[in-house]
Amino acid sequence: MATKHPAFAKSNLGLLAITYLFYYGQLGVLVPYLGVFLDGRGFSSVEIGELFALITVARILGPNLCASMADKSGKGLKVLKAGALFTLSLFSLIFFVNGFWGLTLSFALMMMFWTAILPQIEVLTLRCVGASASRYSYIRLWGSIGFILLTVFTGKMIDVFSSEAPIYISMVVLLCLFLSTLWLKEPDTRKQQKTSGVSIWRKMRSRVFVGFMLSALLLQVSFGPYYGFFALYARDLGYSGQETGGFIALGVVAEVIIFLLAGKLIRYFGIKWILMISILLTALRWYLLAILADSISVLILSQILHAFSFAMTHAASMQFIHHYFGPDFQSRGQALYVSIAFGLGGAIGNYGAGWFWHQGQGAELAFSLAALAALLSGVTLLFIPAKRM
Repeated sequence: MATKHPAFAKSNLGLLAITYLFYYGQLGVLVPYLGVFLDGRGFSSVEIGELFALITVARILGPNLCASMADKSGKGLKVLKAGALFTLSLFSLIFFVNGFWGLTLSFALMMMFWTAILPQIEVLTLRCVGASASRYSYIRLWGSIGFILLTVFTGKMIDVFSSEAPIYISMVVLLCLFLSTLWLKEPDTRKQQKTSGVSIWRKMRSRVFVGFMLSALLLQVSFGPYYGFFALYARDLGYSGQETGGFIALGVVAEVIIFLLAGKLIRYFGIKWILMISILLTALRWYLLAILADSISVLILSQILHAFSFAMTHAASMQFIHHYFGPDFQSRGQALYVSIAFGLGGAIGNYGAGWFWHQGQGAELAFSLAALAALLSGVTLLFIPAKRM
């Protein structure tokens, strides 16, 4: 019976949870503190924004190339393992280069393969849990736990040592990520391949998918100031690295809690309305950071809203992609979502944030524009019939 396949065993599901822990643990090291690392190297806010934008563009190429290989070959797990190895190897170049273009190239090459890993992890997990929103959320929440642990730890290490700490921690985390992939198992997907006869291009051109992707892109644009400058923003407001790590961890604690409820909430409200509510709360979050970030209670509230900004939007989006593309184009569907939303949207958001930030003087404007982008993201969903999502 299929349930006896090693891919469905608790041990394999546990390994998937560990893989998420290290993948998002790396995110918890780089996303909050890459700006601090670059600032310590003497980069201006415009240069930081440009570097973030350039390395984010690399997220467009890698996922699609790897996903095409995975879907056509049916060997997604091998693609995942190779991607993890290339990520580790290319990141090591950072220890031998300096300057804007040297660091940009090193981070971009690493980002290209690191981002390509995620669609394969998502597809493998959804296949192993039978697309159950609740079971998926229980495994995915370990990524949030990894993010919390590494964010707090890295913040403390920056206080104890220096702004160079994130790259040393990242090297260890990426090594652990690669090792965790070596024992993963995948189910036999041969019977699931090529069943619909529908072209992926036809699915991509539909109004539903275009509307969903436009909304996702605008949402990621809105994250630009947060991902690129929140740690610097908190420092300018007088918080230590450890306190900043605590704020970021608080947001991810809220994320973990909502992941436990995500499956039930999606079934009750539906994907469209979960996305709509979560995105509108995200717009509120950015506006609060724009006008009231000097209030610690508002800062705490804004971080709690991360449960909706990321966790609920992510869980709902994964369910939409999984059901919309079916078994034929799982990897490419996930890759399109990652590359367009997180790649293109993230690049636009990071570049814009760097352009408006002006060493912290433009923080209010940057977060206000982020709130506007999130609001437009929510409005876009109004044109998609709920029954189509």
